[in-house]
Amino acid sequence: MTRLGRIHSLESFGTVDGPGIRFVVFMQGCPLRCQFCHNPDTWDVNGGTEYTPEALFSEIIKYKSYMDYSGGGVTFTGGEPLLQAEFLVEVSKLCKNKEISVALDTSGFILNDSVKELLDYTDLVLLDIKNYDPIVYKAITGVSLSPTLKFLDYLREKNTATWVRYVVVPQLTDNLDGVVKLSEHLDGYSNVKKIELLAFHKMGEYKWKEMEIDYKLTDTKEPSKELMDQIAAIMRTNGKIVTSNI
Repeated sequence: MTRLGRIHSLESFGTVDGPGIRFVVFMQGCPLRCQFCHNPDTWDVNGGTEYTPEALFSEIIKYKSYMDYSGGGVTFTGGEPLLQAEFLVEVSKLCKNKEISVALDTSGFILNDSVKELLDYTDLVLLDIKNYDPIVYKAITGVSLSPTLKFLDYLREKNTATWVRYVVVPQLTDNLDGVVKLSEHLDGYSNVKKIELLAFHKMGEYKWKEMEIDYKLTDTKEPSKELMDQIAAIMRTNGKIVTSNI
């Protein structure tokens, strides 16, 4: 029986979800409820459009020449792609057979046998760590931090290339003590090749209103360049590579 995947949307020329030009697949469904999520329409596991692995791959392969030229590939994001790991294993096998690089953008909340198999076909993980303080993390996401840290440990064990992503939200994730502790924690992970600092924005706020979900960050301003620079300086200790989108 062919396994079907639920896809929210596709982006053919992504440039911010891994190296090079990337075909970005937004998977449907997510167990987290992040306060600053700009894709709440991906939360529902029953939403989206159904694809077979072959149908999705037929869309991806169209852009292989751009991927090859730019050093890009395909990125599975969401939502939370690990909710559909078995489906993505089949798609990733097709991609690897055509020498297409595979990246996962994930919260690292799920680690089971299917996810471990998927990681065997994954070249890069973009790991979203929302905060290092367990209390703040739970308030932001609605779930525990510990599964993400265990996932990071597993990536180190496999020596999977990892970029850590950190969204800077004033009065929410800009607690500098937590940033220092996260930076120190990441010092122990040689597989972490880069830290990406992402400035909070409210471009997805309209989706919350359309879905009649209470958006708690209406009055939150975007972070200043000074704040982003301050956090970047902390993260750069011990020679870590840090980028910022501001």
